[in-house]
Amino acid sequence: MGTSRADKPPLAVIAAGGTGGHMFPAQALAEELLARGWRVALSTDARGAQYAEGFPPAVERRIVASATFARGGVAAKLLVPFRILGGVVKATLGMVADRPALVAGFGGYPSIPALSAAWLLRVPRLIHEQNAVPGKVNEVFARRVSAFACGIWPTALPFGVEGVHTGNPVRNAVAERAGAPYIPPGDYPMSLLVIGGSQGARILSDVVPQALAALPEALRRHLRVSHQARREDIDRVVAAYEAAGIPAEVALFFNDIPRRLSEAQLVIARAGASTVADLTVIGRPSVLVPLAIAARDHQNANARGLVEAQAAVRIPEGQFTAEVLCEQVSDILTNPKAAAQMAHAALSAGVPDAARRLADLAEHLIAPRSS
Repeated sequence: MGTSRADKPPLAVIAAGGTGGHMFPAQALAEELLARGWRVALSTDARGAQYAEGFPPAVERRIVASATFARGGVAAKLLVPFRILGGVVKATLGMVADRPALVAGFGGYPSIPALSAAWLLRVPRLIHEQNAVPGKVNEVFARRVSAFACGIWPTALPFGVEGVHTGNPVRNAVAERAGAPYIPPGDYPMSLLVIGGSQGARILSDVVPQALAALPEALRRHLRVSHQARREDIDRVVAAYEAAGIPAEVALFFNDIPRRLSEAQLVIARAGASTVADLTVIGRPSVLVPLAIAARDHQNANARGLVEAQAAVRIPEGQFTAEVLCEQVSDILTNPKAAAQMAHAALSAGVPDAARRLADLAEHLIAPRSS
């Protein structure tokens, strides 16, 4: 005898775009809901699926067509509405077949089909916005969802939309290292982590090796660097560190960022929402360089909380030179007491239970239907 739909655990469809900034908090919610006995499906496009390797095997992958007006020529842009419409039809048919209890959108064009289908079928739905300034897709759907969860507070919400501050959920691999003891800089090997994201890595590759090479030899000889770089920049970044005599591991992507973050004395990074969240949960000093071309300058807004808490130094991209960075790195690594205070301040700015808060909100939205 078959199992009826009513006998199954509730299904959450999590819709997210193809960047780590969208995928990491989506993964964190998936992990939390699975732990609570939910079934979880990830709705994304083919590009987004490439960023979903960290999702638990129990999460069903649903690949639907989507597109953005930001890439491609005129012909590609003309096809965008038709690709999105095709994705909406496929997502709708999938939800009719196995009606979800909830759809949670995390932004990016690949979240459009699932959120649209949920709106058409009147499925409870929420949005989680990671940044202090909402992205275009989340802004469009802000008035068409049951709840709007905010990763950073305050968030510049559209007029009339009320937000719920949940914080930015972090993956289990980060949460397991929450508040990991910080070893202040000193006269021993010190780890630096350099992470820039897919869009913002080039300027870090241009500036960071030069800045570290300019440090006094007594400080430079203790450095051990993990540097995330674009594929086309890896060879020159490796050569720059070798010329400076600094041991460095340079890679397109590190699968063990949580470990490297917990071992770091200092992090040099862009101010993406997931990076900021990881810094506050683990608690590490940082130098943040907000991406100047970020939509609506949201990375500057993301960094504000850490800067105001005195947990981070913010360097505007226009002022990000080897000389300026060298001075800031030297100030932090030669002052262990101040570095430890920055690490502690980072923890004070975080929301370590954000995944729990977001899952609680999801369960609250379906409570009237499941009671």
